[in-house]
Amino acid sequence: MSTEVLRTGRTAQRSAVRPGARRIPKAVLGGAGVLAFLLIWELIPAVGLVEARFLPPASEVIMALIRDFGLTAFWAAVGETLLAWALGLAAAVVSAAVLGLIIGMSPFLRRFTNSTIEFLRPVPSVALIPLAVLLFGVKIESSLMLIIYACFWQVLIQVLYGVADVDNVATQTAQSYGFSRLQRIRDVVFPTVLPYLMTGIRLAASVALILAITAELIIGSPGLGREIANAQSGGAISGMYALVLATGLLGVAINMVMRLVERRVLAWHPSVRGEVVL
Repeated sequence: MSTEVLRTGRTAQRSAVRPGARRIPKAVLGGAGVLAFLLIWELIPAVGLVEARFLPPASEVIMALIRDFGLTAFWAAVGETLLAWALGLAAAVVSAAVLGLIIGMSPFLRRFTNSTIEFLRPVPSVALIPLAVLLFGVKIESSLMLIIYACFWQVLIQVLYGVADVDNVATQTAQSYGFSRLQRIRDVVFPTVLPYLMTGIRLAASVALILAITAELIIGSPGLGREIANAQSGGAISGMYALVLATGLLGVAINMVMRLVERRVLAWHPSVRGEVVL
């Protein structure tokens, strides 16, 4: 009986290993998906589903993007977009993290602010565009206002969840050992909140880029969004699609960097250790 169980276990192990050995790497699958997308894009105007003047072939757009890479104006626009993204994201993260800790650690403040947070959080940032234009015009401050508002809630909600997840036994143990409030925050609360905070920052980073491009596109503040609008109004359709493609590449790069930072910061966390092992 034991021999049969042993053989069954070995067979199960072999069957579990074989699919893993044949598994196609994610990078290969991702590259194949991109190539398939570009091929479909190339064929759509070629077969006449959409006129080429409205949707140029992918090869033409990629060539326009390569030409943009050699232009100083393009990199200046990228710099303006990244500046608004970084300033808005940093301001939102700092303010939301501090307020989240203060509110989350006080049961009274959680009850007192719950209705206000639930009322303000669903308000879309684009609804504040008229107010931003009235206050700051078409300067970068308008973009920052929209970015900070949108990203603030992403981080605040995650921090509140993290504080609520703190183990009561650990908190009471720290109190019994005479930890000060600052020590409890540093040694008990913050390690629990940190994974939630990093998730909020990663989500807010993508939202910040979306709002930066949106503000530049609609308001006209300097950056890639304004260049897209200028290309569209000037009839440079291939250049417009090239700039749109550039914003997508920028978003992919930001997401990759934020995931790398998250893994480095949370290298001690079981979820990240398990992900690395897998």
